[in-house]
Amino acid sequence: MTVIMGSRHVLGTEMITLIDVSVQIKHKMEDALEWFPGGAAGAAMMAGAVALGTYYAATRQKGSPPMFPLDEQAFLEYEGTEMIRTSRFGKDAKDGTFLRYLFEDCRTLYDCFRRGAKESNNGICLGWRETKNKPYQWLHYNEALLRAKNFGCGLVHMGLHPGSYVGIYSINCPEWILTEQGLYCYSMVIVPLYDTLGADACAFIINQAEMTTVICDDDAKINLLLDKAPKCLVRLVHIKPLKPETIARAKKQAIELLRFEEVEKLGSTYSHSHREKPPRPDDISTICYTSGTTGNPKGVMLSHENIVADVSAVLLQMGEHRPCRQDTMISFLPLAHMLERCCQVAMYMQGGAVGFYAGDIRNLMEDMKALKPTVTPAVPRLLNRIHDKVMGNVNGSVVKRAMLRMAINSKMTELQKGIMRKNSIWDTLIFRKVQEGMGGRLRLIVVGSAPLSGQVLTFMRCAMGCVVVEGYGQTECVAPCTLTIQGDVSPEHVGPPLACCCIKLVDVPEMEYYASAGQGEVCVKGTSVFKGYYKDPERTRTVIDKDGWLHTGDIGTWLPNGTLKIIDRKKHIFKLSQGEYIAPEKLENIYSQSQYVAQVFVYGESLKSCVVAIVVPDVETVKIWASANEIPGTLSVLCADDRVKALLLEDITRLGKQAHLKSFEQVKDIYLHPDPFSVQNGLLTPTMKAKRPQLKAYFKPQLDDMYSKLN
Repeated sequence: MTVIMGSRHVLGTEMITLIDVSVQIKHKMEDALEWFPGGAAGAAMMAGAVALGTYYAATRQKGSPPMFPLDEQAFLEYEGTEMIRTSRFGKDAKDGTFLRYLFEDCRTLYDCFRRGAKESNNGICLGWRETKNKPYQWLHYNEALLRAKNFGCGLVHMGLHPGSYVGIYSINCPEWILTEQGLYCYSMVIVPLYDTLGADACAFIINQAEMTTVICDDDAKINLLLDKAPKCLVRLVHIKPLKPETIARAKKQAIELLRFEEVEKLGSTYSHSHREKPPRPDDISTICYTSGTTGNPKGVMLSHENIVADVSAVLLQMGEHRPCRQDTMISFLPLAHMLERCCQVAMYMQGGAVGFYAGDIRNLMEDMKALKPTVTPAVPRLLNRIHDKVMGNVNGSVVKRAMLRMAINSKMTELQKGIMRKNSIWDTLIFRKVQEGMGGRLRLIVVGSAPLSGQVLTFMRCAMGCVVVEGYGQTECVAPCTLTIQGDVSPEHVGPPLACCCIKLVDVPEMEYYASAGQGEVCVKGTSVFKGYYKDPERTRTVIDKDGWLHTGDIGTWLPNGTLKIIDRKKHIFKLSQGEYIAPEKLENIYSQSQYVAQVFVYGESLKSCVVAIVVPDVETVKIWASANEIPGTLSVLCADDRVKALLLEDITRLGKQAHLKSFEQVKDIYLHPDPFSVQNGLLTPTMKAKRPQLKAYFKPQLDDMYSKLN
């Protein structure tokens, strides 16, 4: 009893419900005595838990109702056999009228920043710190606006003009935003570059967009551009100091180098000569190149209205949980991609502050502890790591596993009642370290870019005690076109459509998906749909049909409550020798549910009658199993052990049977690989999608070997 009562501050808050747990332990007292040392003392602790549960029942926090009925989250219209869903916030969407903006004074990205300055009363805006041991420094809104204007003016004085395309190749930092806003002051277009594109793709983009000027943050990026600099490139602006040899190399190639501050100073000197020319909503704001898996990157043209409409729809759907002037967001996802861009636009529109990580993703948690953000975007890979670390810490202890299970079950019960908090006894005893690891103040997490497992989503909602929403979309519709709503805690779906668009499903007969059955390719129409691929009308016509519907290539199904669930991918299907079609990503989603599997790549050929797979085992789970079975060795050694291979093959086959896979869909052999697929080794795109051609080439010897043994 002393353990529970010793934390007196816990009694000052409303206690988490332990009634269900207490009843279970009352009926299974023998188990309780085994779990807790001291026998009778353990029973006394449980009796105390019952007392606290009774206290909680009388004082528990009341839940807040969802924004609208959870069993009807979208309006339904019909277009022949195709079901069209529209947002409950966009009643006129069925007539083709979609949300364009939320605030009259905020219709372009130029407007958004200025609205933030007013909303925050010139509050803090852009934060950074030089190293992990230093505190954050801040620019206020008006100072950021002045510096941005000066930078844009400096570029204009050097010969750029409204409509010019300007590249930026940099990690997230205040100068990235100053560049962007400076370009908008004079109706110029920002074109982000990023590391995983490589020298060839960067050269292609610079040449296609005919860019004369690119802003870079450091020496390495400038050298990469100099490797294959197109003739149109005449100027590089650098944020950090350069090495003498880099300066000499640029001079030799007749490319001008300027410091960021020099451009600002030039603009300040000639600001009276170049009046601002703000953009119109229909003007292109950015060309966001998607790396894809094959061929040259595609330049997605997004207008100011596209982005403002999408962000406005997200804010509208978030209701009282939307970002506000008191919020601080941490920026670490690449600004070259639209998820991060949209999150930042939302913050600036509302007058919030954005603090940038110090540049080393390995120290992200240290940055979060220093910044203490209230809002963060996230990708599944980050949340998976947090989940796996916690699970790894409790795997060796029956008591810890039991406590974690009770904590999650109890907090999930509260979430289902609309109660969201982080001051329960479970937060104090179990989840406090997880929360403090991300700064301790998070109230909103926005997840996107790739599917997130229901188990991890539920864990994060319980552990963090904050709103966690998940969206679905792609660059061609800015970012999200659907978003889960607070109050709906059921996982495994991506929510209803946003008010800026409507969504329908269309038949994919070769995969046996039919709109009449509520399944098909996801198609999007609305104000967030892009203007086309830059200088590529042919590719544009392949994804936007004559009626304006964007064909995403993803397969979805409507759930009874009006939310969308992504179940497959139209691309990458292939036919086996017996004429049967295989959708590998569907199989990968099933096999990835195995506790022993971290990543999986399913492969097949038209001349073969079966499929095989490359599997990256889950390190912790496989090592625990191996230790229990007295199989020594590193992960590389375990991957070569036939017993480990048999374990994984048996488990994924079991999952395939549970998912009712046909015999020809089940993999017949697997190869275990110890190293994860990653962006760094070229096997994943920056949005964590598999690069299938590269995976095929990388593992060609292993794939050929498996097929030779199966013949």
